[in-house]
Order: sequence, then C-alpha cells, then structure tokens
Amino acid sequence: MRARSNVDALVAQRLAGEVWPPLADRHVFRVDPDGRAFFLPGMGGVTLDVHCGDPATGHAGDHVEPGLSVRHRETAANYALQYLTCVGNVVEVTSGPGAGARGFVIGQHAYVLVDMAPDDMARVTTGDQVVVDAVGQGLALEDHPSIVVKNCSPRLLEALGGGTRADGRLEVRVSALVPPEAVGAGAGMASEYANTDLMGAYAGRGEELSLGLEGLRVGDVVALVDQDHRYGRGYRGGFTTIGVISTGSAALFGHGPGPSSVMSGPSEAFDVVLDGGANLAAFAARDWRGE
Repeated sequence: MRARSNVDALVAQRLAGEVWPPLADRHVFRVDPDGRAFFLPGMGGVTLDVHCGDPATGHAGDHVEPGLSVRHRETAANYALQYLTCVGNVVEVTSGPGAGARGFVIGQHAYVLVDMAPDDMARVTTGDQVVVDAVGQGLALEDHPSIVVKNCSPRLLEALGGGTRADGRLEVRVSALVPPEAVGAGAGMASEYANTDLMGAYAGRGEELSLGLEGLRVGDVVALVDQDHRYGRGYRGGFTTIGVISTGSAALFGHGPGPSSVMSGPSEAFDVVLDGGANLAAFAARDWRGE
C-alpha cells in the first residue's frame, strides 16, 4: 500500500542560488591515506562528466561534486538553501546561455548539488543563477511515526518504492547496505546539512581499505546500518538511515562518496529490499527523455 503522508500540508518555496566556482588556497596540496601529496578537482563549479547512475568511485578527484554546485552569497540565505532544499526538488537555471535548463537536486555537500541533462549542463557555468522549487521539509509518514523524514521531496518518497506493508513496516528499495564502520567524516553533524562521507569505498586501494563499497554509484539509494540520523548523525544499534549518494571519490583519509540522509528510524520500522535499480537515474530517464 502506498505510504500515506502529509504531503498536502507541505509549504513550497522558490529559493535562489548561483553556481559557485571551485575554490583553492595557497597551500595547494593535501595528503592521502598513504602520506602522498595530491591536488585534484572536486568541489564547486560544473562537473560535466559525472551524473546519476555513474560510478561514485574511481575518479581522479577529491570530494567530487557531480553536476552543478549551488550556494547563496549570503551566509544565512545559504544555510536556508541547504536546509530547505530536498533531494528530488526541481531546479531551473535562470541566467546565462543555459537559461531555461532544468535539473533536480541529488543532495547536499558543501553546496546543493544538481544533476541535469549533459547537453544542458554544457551550457551552464559558474556565476549562473538558479532557482530551486523547494518542498519536502516537514514531510511525515502518517502510518510510520517512528521514522523521521528529512531532505526528502514528495516525488523522491514516491520513487523509493514499496510503501506500507501489511505487517506495518515501510518497504524501501536500496542498492546497497552500508556497514557502520564505513561512516567517516560528517558523523556528529546536523543531518540536514552536507552529507556523510563513507570510508571503504576507495577503488583500487587494496583489501585493507575495502568495505565492499567500491561499486557505489552517484544517485544510489542506500541503507546505513546502525545509524541514527533523526537529530544529528551518530551510531545507534538497531537503527537504520536511508540516504542517497550525492558525492563521488575523495582522496582524504576518512572521506569518500557520501549519502545525504532522507529518513531514519528504528530498523524494525523498515523492510529494506536490495534492488540494483534503486538510483536517482530513474529521475533522469523520466525528466530528460520523457520516459
């Protein structure tokens, strides 16, 4: 049965932002897990060649942010953009050669991250203005009061699949289970802000750094085992958090592809079903090709 929610009570707002440029400082280099210095692209700007459905690992990049990296110039307005924007919200470019191009939010990192069709993305650059049709914060599941929903747009809720089972649990389809030892940077932060970096997703780095997560894709829906992200982010046995992989490869130790949290609650409240097709690429197929 389709999960009942308070979707009709939600408030939608149009939020403004702009595509932010990549930033660096005079020190240039960082250090990888083996002490080697590196300088790689990753955060900010327009990342042209990483989209939902593409591998989240194996890139020669650090904290790779797929698509458009969007923020607001004013600090308080930028926090509002981060907190109120939800995964799956529609985004439209309103200035520059790419004006009129539309995409969707795949998650939060240092910026709000937006995927769109490759041909449209090629017409967008830093400084271009965007608007986000933000809706989803305040979403609640009427038959699942123990599950806290956040960063989840109504259309993402619809796409997660499954709905309320006859036994009262919420069925959610995910592409992977993430063990608690994989959780790295981001633990302890507010779960409405940025995402959780996953360790053990370092493609080609050997067994000692492997937790079986090298196959993660951008846009994958995943279940984080023994993670409670209802009111922050931390380890709690018997809890599950559902997230969406919103960033790609990272070269810093303790960092990696990261999911934005979209719901969290006691594990017994969920029926987690493994499904290799649980990825936001389904949005891309529908939005870009009319499927």
